[in-house]
Amino acid sequence: MSITRRDLLKGITAGTALAMVPHAAAAKSDDAWPHPNVVLVITDDQGYGELACHGNKVIKTPNLDRLHGVSLRLTAFHVSPTCAPTRASLMTGRHEFRSGVTHTIHERERLGLKAVTLPQVLKQAGYTTGIFGKWHLGDQEPYQPHSRGFDEVFVHGAGGIGQSYPGSCGDAPGNRYFDPAIRHNGTFVKTKGYCTDIFFTQALRWIKASRHRPFFAYITTNTPHLPFVCPDSYVEPYLKAGLDKRAAAFYGMITNIDDNVGRLLAKLDRWNLAEKTLVIFMTDNGSVLPGRLYNAGMRGKKATVYEGGTRVPCFLRWKGRIPEGVDVGALAAHIDLFPTLAQLCGGQLPNDRKLDGRSLVPLLKNPKADWPDRYLFTHRGRWGKGKAAAAKYAGCAVRSQRFRLVGNKELHDIAADPGEKTNVIDKHPEVVAAMRKAYDQWWSEVLPAMVNEDAPVPKENPFKVLYRKQAASEKGIPAWPVKPTAGEL
Repeated sequence: MSITRRDLLKGITAGTALAMVPHAAAAKSDDAWPHPNVVLVITDDQGYGELACHGNKVIKTPNLDRLHGVSLRLTAFHVSPTCAPTRASLMTGRHEFRSGVTHTIHERERLGLKAVTLPQVLKQAGYTTGIFGKWHLGDQEPYQPHSRGFDEVFVHGAGGIGQSYPGSCGDAPGNRYFDPAIRHNGTFVKTKGYCTDIFFTQALRWIKASRHRPFFAYITTNTPHLPFVCPDSYVEPYLKAGLDKRAAAFYGMITNIDDNVGRLLAKLDRWNLAEKTLVIFMTDNGSVLPGRLYNAGMRGKKATVYEGGTRVPCFLRWKGRIPEGVDVGALAAHIDLFPTLAQLCGGQLPNDRKLDGRSLVPLLKNPKADWPDRYLFTHRGRWGKGKAAAAKYAGCAVRSQRFRLVGNKELHDIAADPGEKTNVIDKHPEVVAAMRKAYDQWWSEVLPAMVNEDAPVPKENPFKVLYRKQAASEKGIPAWPVKPTAGEL
């Protein structure tokens, strides 16, 4: 998603070796910073404005507000405009197009098999790794998380529980947000309860069982994505506050996430893990339902390339290790978490490819550290089959610390106009020329890497095939233990 201006001048290209080498900064590890456990929570379709601590006067998020209060907050943190692309970039430290992810369906959500993933890097550093919730980077076996570096896998299929599209992207048949069938380490289990509660419960079980060795827990809720469904107890307060049913359920889903984050933080304290664990909270794109709801003054929403489509919360808390209650306005992105966690955890990065991200460790140590300006490249993707080359400028943006160039025709001075109301393209010709040149070079790099554009389409979703096969076997669909056993949690 980004290259520095220095990189542009040098014309850095990818190598060909497949070896892994220590990250340059990781090789100079700080003995005062032991390798942390990592818990990364990412929610689905929750925007920057859907937190009380970001000025929303209606939503109730007390636990996330408290986490915000003790975290280092990246206030100019950006992701991709939609979900699978963000997850691809997060997993690889590279713009999603470099791994073939140009859509959320139609085989174009699959993370290319040549990608090196974050859990693979952490496993080489001695970590055990677990995913709980949404994967959305391919439902065929070679693309599933157990083949991409995760030891513990507890996921639904497709981009959301119950979703199904022509091709491979589809969930278990008949799935709903309550009592869903979940694939647990290759076996479907029938759960009992609400999906978000279930994912956090399984994550906590695994964290407690894994706490005597370094662990990476990737908690990836499918909420508050459509359909807007959650327990009535979470919806009713927002109906009473005057929201319509759709908005009330949307906010209710977020408050339910908030309760589960509170449960997670309490357990980390109880198990004496808070000072050993880096907790990261973020979301995967802008709000799916801004409308008349609060959007922190930003223009745009999910699937757009304005600030409201890509700027999201990012809180990092490592108790006693990184600054607390500090806002950092340096331009950062999801692609930065891969090199950051590799450095913190002693991981090795691949030396056969260019990473688009840069390590955030200097900012974690010193929020005022030098942070050279950079370009972040955003593209909505989602073009029609065979139309990638023609879509070069359709839904694209280039972001620097100060400016955002949208669609090659609008320039917004974010520092002076955060709501992107005024097009100043005629006032800064040198800025526009530099951004256009950088974008052209970037596009020429990523276009050949779009490996899924002509991928064959299977006749049926693999999750459905596997579920039916298991259901017809002697094993059947076993029940997931709803209540933790004595001492488990």
